[in-house]
Amino acid sequence: MAGTLGLILAGGLARRMGGGDKALLPLAGRPMLDHVVERLRGQCDDLLLNANGDPARFESFGLPIVADTVPDFAGPLAGILAGLDWTAVHRPQTEWLLSVAADTPFLPADLAARLGAARAAAGTPLACAASGGRAHHAIGLWPVSLREDLRRSLGVGERKIAAWTGRHGVAIAEWPVEPFDPFFNINTPEDLAEAERFAAEIR
Repeated sequence: MAGTLGLILAGGLARRMGGGDKALLPLAGRPMLDHVVERLRGQCDDLLLNANGDPARFESFGLPIVADTVPDFAGPLAGILAGLDWTAVHRPQTEWLLSVAADTPFLPADLAARLGAARAAAGTPLACAASGGRAHHAIGLWPVSLREDLRRSLGVGERKIAAWTGRHGVAIAEWPVEPFDPFFNINTPEDLAEAERFAAEIR
């Protein structure tokens, strides 16, 4: 979608995986992040990675890397704000940020287009993905123009994406979960084993 920058959120603590970087875990012989980049590239003008800690561990992917500016691992909203700020400074003509999670390696090829269409049809400033009747609030379309409002909300302790987006208006774009959920996310070793099965079926 023209005028859109893709943001991959990899700033979490991965507690259920024992810590470390989920995005670097191998899936089908490649880092999980490779799969996310492959799925998202071509849907946006360019890609950006939100990650905390030493950025050198992600340098091989060739993406700009931005860390949270809100302290204490404030969650996905902090990563989204970091992406919006980077976009405003480095790509001032870009109006939209499309955020996805680094642990969702099976993203749909029409993600950007359908989110944009849902937002336009509903007349809302925001859109997020859903599947199986469940909204995936971190996978969404964000106007760069709302970044200062988001900064203020984070400053007073807002952490829940749905609470913030709900105040502004958010459209929902729904995807089917067959033959598998395109927003399947990997939180546990068991999830990773299931993702290996999905990846084998796709090949």
